[in-house]
Order: sequence, then structure tokens, then C-alpha cells
Amino acid sequence: MPQRRLAALAAAVVVVAAGLAARALLPGAVAKYAGDLLYTLLVYALVVVAAPRARPFVVAAVALGVSWLVEFAQLSGVPAELSAHSTLARLALGTTFNAPDLFWYAVGAAVGYAIHSIRTK
Repeated sequence: MPQRRLAALAAAVVVVAAGLAARALLPGAVAKYAGDLLYTLLVYALVVVAAPRARPFVVAAVALGVSWLVEFAQLSGVPAELSAHSTLARLALGTTFNAPDLFWYAVGAAVGYAIHSIRTK
């Protein structure tokens, strides 16, 4: 496995651990929005695992697009229905649309872009 893929996989593990720690240790709204940021960072890392040669801007755009797609899908009620039956679905898809989440997803994509850009120089 190429070094970039391994680094992205390790980053994904760190992001999941950070997300679990945020949920356990931070107060309500802070934990929620930290989770949004970290969600997009996780998607970012997984995109790098899948496409390790992709440019940081492309990876950021894909990660943000996936995050926004999931958020807007919550308007349909399908994620809420799936989440009622599965903790994993609740963590991955959420339950209800919340417009401020869109901003925090963008912050997560920007953080991923910044780290990736520095690491690939």
C-alpha cells in the first residue's frame, strides 16, 4: 500500500478517535459542530485512501460534496428512517437537516485541504 494511502488511513483512524472523544468530552453544540467538521475530514481521508494521487482541491471538493449530499438527503427523511434502525446509519447519515452543518462541513474540507497541501509539497 503506498505511503500516501497508509497516511490517509491513519488519519481516518485519528479522526474517528477525535470524533468519539469530542462526543464524550465536549459540551452539546461544540461537540455537534466539531463532529460535522470531523465528518468531512473523515470523508476527505477516505477519498485520499481511494485516490491517493488526487489533488488537494479535488479531494476537498469531493469531501464537501459528499458531506453536503448527505446533509441535504436528510430533508427526505430517509436517513432518519435508517437511523431509527441502526446506530451506524445514525452516525454516518444523521437524522435531521441543520443548515449550520453546511458551514462546518466547509470548514472541515478547508482544514483537510490545508493539511493535504502542506503534506504534498
